[in-house]
Amino acid sequence: MNTIHIDTAVLQCSYEELSATDKQLVDEAKLQVKKAYAPYSGFHVGAAIRLKNGLIVTGSNQENAAYPSGLCAERTTMFYANAQYPETPLTAIAIAAFSNGDFTEEPVSPCGACRQALLEPEIRFQTDIKVILYGKNNCYILPNIKSLLPFCFGKENLEANK
Repeated sequence: MNTIHIDTAVLQCSYEELSATDKQLVDEAKLQVKKAYAPYSGFHVGAAIRLKNGLIVTGSNQENAAYPSGLCAERTTMFYANAQYPETPLTAIAIAAFSNGDFTEEPVSPCGACRQALLEPEIRFQTDIKVILYGKNNCYILPNIKSLLPFCFGKENLEANK
């Protein structure tokens, strides 16, 4: 029996330490929390994705009384980007959350379903998607989606069983 160690490099910084382009993406994500439809949880999430061509696409979480019918901000944004710009790779995503009248103190990371969905364009375009998670106290920067999902499921898993 062996132990496998998985290390994930996460850059922790303040908002002020972000680059100008990363601040712009975070600011767009923060604006999106105001557009979230979250009457049940009160947990508003905004996301902003930068495409390879420099365009920024934004979205927010959209709840539904039938909870599984709602959709997280990350997938809303990514699906819109892929639908409107199907041939353009995604290069970065910023995520911000707002609850109880203010932005969260610490960053909130994507749920498992969002991680798996965001992995698809990273694999499809063979381009890392930088992840920027905003919190009032800290921001976390990860180099790619795979770093959020080390034992990910991809097309190679499907092909291995053919």
